[in-house]
Amino acid sequence: MNDVKPESDEWSRWLLHVRHGGDSALERAIREELELFADRVLDGARLEPGMALADIGSGAGLVAFRAIERVGPALRVILTDISSPMLRHAEALATERGIRGQCSFVACGADDLAGLQSASVDAVTTRAVLAYVADKAAALREFNRILKPGGRISLAEPIFQDDAFFACALKQQVDSPQPGNPDPLRPLLYRWKAAQFPDTLEKLSASPITNYSERTLFELARANGFVRIHMELHMDMTPSRMQPWEVFLETSPHPWAPPLSKILAEQFTAAERVIFEQGMRPLVESGGAHSIIRTAYLHAVKSGV
Repeated sequence: MNDVKPESDEWSRWLLHVRHGGDSALERAIREELELFADRVLDGARLEPGMALADIGSGAGLVAFRAIERVGPALRVILTDISSPMLRHAEALATERGIRGQCSFVACGADDLAGLQSASVDAVTTRAVLAYVADKAAALREFNRILKPGGRISLAEPIFQDDAFFACALKQQVDSPQPGNPDPLRPLLYRWKAAQFPDTLEKLSASPITNYSERTLFELARANGFVRIHMELHMDMTPSRMQPWEVFLETSPHPWAPPLSKILAEQFTAAERVIFEQGMRPLVESGGAHSIIRTAYLHAVKSGV
């Protein structure tokens, strides 16, 4: 895995390194997939030349830069992020692409956009941002505040509840074993999943990444000043990519989840690591497993129009 600079934080570490395990081929494949997410978000934003876009939680600038590609030099984009290292990274990319003059960069969280004026932008976009915000209602109120009359939000948020439900189910199976030959791999699978997702209903309800669903997002938009709301849940099951085991060890599904290598080192004995690798490595390297991605796409208009 690539070295991480000292000025990085949990967000930049995951986005720039852990998400793809330091593997350039996997990084390219993920970037191609993410561009499809960005295009769906921008379809909902309905941007036109002369407009101003606030891309909240912009990360490396995926949505913001794609918007400039689509609309052209007459689009003004404000990139906000809670991570100063990511903002610096995005600013460097904007300079490299020759679009720095169209971009502004503001360090802030999604639920407190004090650096943005009220009624100052035509559209607000997010991709995988509200999932990590504890007070999602406050974020929706801020989106409404900075939008001009008739402005639009277009959001794409991951839905992780089913991943947490799976961890909860594994916990129940491990806590109440059935008679017969025990499966030595199952408790290890549980330990892996429980390190990355809540494994009880109480933890699920307390975690920002799992205490909401697509229906919750719809109701939050409705309750916080938006109308003409349209929400779609996309569930995509695809074969997992074939990848080296060493790369798989260094990845994780979201910024708050430790990579598998860390889980194995800290929570597994040497013997357990052997059992886990013997059970999982052939599946990973053959591409025989499947991945399910659940994403809620929501677009709406500021009320009062």
